[in-house]
Amino acid sequence: MTAFYQRQVWPCVAAASDIREPIILATLAGLVAGALSMAAGEYVSVSSQTDIEKADIKREKEELEQMPDMELQRLAEIYEERGLKKETAMLVAKELTTHDALGAHVRDELGINEISQAKPFQAAFASGAAFSVGGILPLLVALFMPIRHMEYYLYAFAIFFLILLGILAAKTGGSSILKAILRITFWGTVAMGLTALVGHLFGVNLA
Repeated sequence: MTAFYQRQVWPCVAAASDIREPIILATLAGLVAGALSMAAGEYVSVSSQTDIEKADIKREKEELEQMPDMELQRLAEIYEERGLKKETAMLVAKELTTHDALGAHVRDELGINEISQAKPFQAAFASGAAFSVGGILPLLVALFMPIRHMEYYLYAFAIFFLILLGILAAKTGGSSILKAILRITFWGTVAMGLTALVGHLFGVNLA
């Protein structure tokens, strides 16, 4: 739920303010901080995945040097499990080993290819951009909706945006639209409710 935490915090700012500028500043600050945080977190996460992939590839290279026959047999077994006859699987394994032994093992044994390979910068940019797009929606509410009862507008539009997000997720994934809407709206509402509850328990009442 991209930029969702912003929609939990900004209504509190709106409730405490009778002028628009603090709300807009809080919106922009949350958008920028959130986008940078998401990008940094994604970069660290995917970089860790990249390190694991590199370590696996290094280990595979060493195994190919130390035990080539065993690695050839392992590759043939993989092809055999995928449906090839034993003789055919061994023939394919030998030909691929001759062509590019490491590439064959990385692709078919480790499951790493150009599409699935971790790309930290690409992931960080995508995460930060997605957060920014999601954060623009509440910003538009803060810019153009009446200042009076702004917190209610923000809460209402947060639910509306969740519904839109559910529809988009269902369309993209080809799943049930109703289920997606109910799931994301329910958990989004629960998250906002828990946020409000925590604020109440700690005596935070900005209204």
